Amino acid sequence: MNQLLEHLSILDVYALVWFIVCWVGYSFVADHTPLKRYSVSTAMAIYRRQWMCQMIEREIRIYDAQLQGNLLQGMVFFSTTTILAIGGLLALLGSADQAIEFLSDLPFVGQGNRTAWEIKVLMLVLVFIYAFFKFAWAFRLANWNSILFGAAPVVDSTSEKGSRYVETATLINRLSSSNFNRGIRAYFFALAGLSWFLDTKLFIVATALVLLVLINREFRTRIVAQI
Repeated sequence: MNQLLEHLSILDVYALVWFIVCWVGYSFVADHTPLKRYSVSTAMAIYRRQWMCQMIEREIRIYDAQLQGNLLQGMVFFSTTTILAIGGLLALLGSADQAIEFLSDLPFVGQGNRTAWEIKVLMLVLVFIYAFFKFAWAFRLANWNSILFGAAPVVDSTSEKGSRYVETATLINRLSSSNFNRGIRAYFFALAGLSWFLDTKLFIVATALVLLVLINREFRTRIVAQI
């Protein structure tokens, strides 16, 4: 901590702690507390199970395969974009002096040092690495779900065999969606992290705004009431 304080101001350290608390705190509340029952994700989980029930009773599952393919495309897109973002940030470490000089010319940006700059870049790298692991795991789970589609018997979803298969497919589908949502959440906070390069106070405000946006999108959107 002492070495960190040598290169970051007290305000920077507080801002970083605030960033972590907001992210971890929101994730815990949204995913692991009774409040999650009021979220869009939980509301959509009902329809995910209904989808699995309809799927297992259909003989022709071309429509289900198309839907699953669309979901997989989104996961591939974000996984690829995340790798590109990580590569760009690592390349940015090699041009730290030029980037610091460029930002220092802006009237509203304070002076910074190279080590502080590298800490900020590495923070974003860690955020995107986390996002990549979430997207990659979501993609793998979605692939498993696709296999379940192909292997699913044509039975009544209310039968013992059908109900057991529906629950398995629904569980994997939900886990894939949950990991994908966490990856998207990391992107939101990464956008807040970009503001740290400009100003520490702006970073604090941006983190709070991202938190409010996530709360509004997950718990207060009109979609929840309609569902």
